[in-house]
Amino acid sequence: MIYDYELTKGNGEKLQLSDFKGKVILVVNTATGCGFTPQYAPIEELYKKYHEQGLEILDIPCNQFGGQAPGSDDEIREFCSIHYNTTFPQMKKSDVNGSNELPLYTYLKSQKGFEGFDQHEYKDYLEKTFAAADPDWYKKSDIKWNFTKFIIDRQGNVVARFEPTADMAKVEDCIKSLLKRGHNDY
Repeated sequence: MIYDYELTKGNGEKLQLSDFKGKVILVVNTATGCGFTPQYAPIEELYKKYHEQGLEILDIPCNQFGGQAPGSDDEIREFCSIHYNTTFPQMKKSDVNGSNELPLYTYLKSQKGFEGFDQHEYKDYLEKTFAAADPDWYKKSDIKWNFTKFIIDRQGNVVARFEPTADMAKVEDCIKSLLKRGHNDY
């Protein structure tokens, strides 16, 4: 269950996911130098709009995709604060695939695998790049790129996975529907 995991914040403090019982959680792997980096803005908008209604966002910087998050935890936090005025919690830079991946990501990927990219200006490029490296890439649940989002409902269930190509309006619709269910709908 999602509540069995802990993360480390960028400042070194431990964060128990059990502290978020009853909340809707968006977990996202991010990078500061990616074509998807501008998604920080709508993610921050979601946080401001829905945090009081029970939304939590967990930003997990990751440098595994094109080396697009090269800075230290402090440099990444400063970049996000200056350029996107982010206020949601940012975790320690971590791996989301491979032998050093966060245990949380092992769990998330086991619950929601890759189901394809949405139509987007980067869709063809991403698909061709992955196909050249691994002809079976689309069959694997690995995180494919920066800004892959998982949504967890108030009961701790992983209910959705959105690839970075997904329209942020779809992400917001999912969050809104889960928030409307309220605490008493267990």
